[in-house]
Amino acid sequence: MTKMIRFHKMHGAGNDYIYINNMSYPIACPEEFAARWSAPHTGIGSDGLVLIDRSDRADFSMRIFNADGSEAMMCGNASRCIGKYVYEQELTSKTEVTLETLSGIRTLRLAVKDGRVDEVTVDMGHPLFEKQPVEITAGGKKYTGTIVSTGNPHFVVFTDDVESVDLSGAGPLIERHPLFPDRTNVEFAQALNGGEIRMRVWERGSGITQACGTGACATLVAGVNAAKTERKAAVRADGGVLTVEWDEETDTLWMTGNAVTVYEGIIYTT
Repeated sequence: MTKMIRFHKMHGAGNDYIYINNMSYPIACPEEFAARWSAPHTGIGSDGLVLIDRSDRADFSMRIFNADGSEAMMCGNASRCIGKYVYEQELTSKTEVTLETLSGIRTLRLAVKDGRVDEVTVDMGHPLFEKQPVEITAGGKKYTGTIVSTGNPHFVVFTDDVESVDLSGAGPLIERHPLFPDRTNVEFAQALNGGEIRMRVWERGSGITQACGTGACATLVAGVNAAKTERKAAVRADGGVLTVEWDEETDTLWMTGNAVTVYEGIIYTT
């Protein structure tokens, strides 16, 4: 029997996902549909699939699946878009919303203007990282980076010329390096000054993406650890700017950025 599912296509700094209200349109096989619908020519086209659902521990819960169908623990850009979604779809009237993720409960602070959500600030939790840099060899080249977990695993490499990096070549090799048995996200970054970082992203399970929220946070942590940046910086990804602040007193990362609805539609499946 054919089933109709309503979806929203949304992005935060160009990091685009398909959003579905799982309370109204329950998805039985999200891994399969994430891969099918994320395809750019035969599907909707996206970095993955996000399901919004009820929670016994928070206002809402989130599950996120990459474009290859693998499930991620957390996504900062998707979290911000969920804040916009639940407010503008009148699922809540709160401007501070709690969200259950596989990495814990996150707080979303919504900036509302004329009934619309323009920006969202999300609590990205406490980072875990290796203070000493790690050198790996991938594809015959050596890369020195910082291992950081911000809900998802990351390997952050600072360079003097981030634009010259062959991201499509280096990204998949580092993602699947033996040091990372569960694979890793990869960021190449350049400190432009103490308060500004240029970042390019290879996401585990999705490839090159326009931005990555947990990656932006990991990049700031790696930059602070290496004395390259301040504790608050504008992280410039391919798709836009994310402002990340690492609060020294609470050890909490906060990320602020846009949340944009591209379009909504209906997809039919069996």
